[in-house]
Amino acid sequence: MIHYALRCDRDHDFESWFQSSSAYDSQVKRKLVTCPICGSAKVDKAIMAPRIVGKKGRGRATPPPEAATATTPEAAPSGPTSLLMAQERELRAKLKELRDHIVKNADNVGERFANEARAMHYGDKEHRPIYGEASPEEAKSLIDEGIEVSPLPTLPEDRN
Repeated sequence: MIHYALRCDRDHDFESWFQSSSAYDSQVKRKLVTCPICGSAKVDKAIMAPRIVGKKGRGRATPPPEAATATTPEAAPSGPTSLLMAQERELRAKLKELRDHIVKNADNVGERFANEARAMHYGDKEHRPIYGEASPEEAKSLIDEGIEVSPLPTLPEDRN
C-alpha cells in the first residue's frame, strides 16, 4: 500500500491510500479519484515528506508533518480520518438513495421472493421489479439457476 497526499484543482488537500503507484495512475486516468470536499476529478499528488525508519527504531516511523490548514472556508479538515468520514457519508447517502429508489419502484413480495423471481425467470409470471426476503441458501440457489439477484443495501441506522 502507498499513501499519497493529494490536491484537487481547487486547492483542497486530502489523502488516500492506493495498492501501488500504478493503481493510483490508473484510477486517476479513469477519473475514479475525486476530491471529497468538492468532487473534482482533477487531482494531482501534493508534496509530502516521506516516512523514514532508522536502524534503531525499526518498526517506528517518524510521524508525517501535520497537514497544512486549508485557506478556503468550505474546506473540511484534512487527514485520513476526515477523508474516511467524508467518503463513508457519501457512500451511505448513495446506498440510501439506491435502497429508497428500489423500495419506491419495486413490489415487496416478502418471503415469496425466491418463488416470484423463479416464476418471472421461467416465464410463468410477467416481469416486474420486486424485492423481498430470501435465505442465503435460497439466494445461492437462484444464482445457480441463472437468476440475477442482489442484496438490498441496509445501513447501520436502519437497525436502530
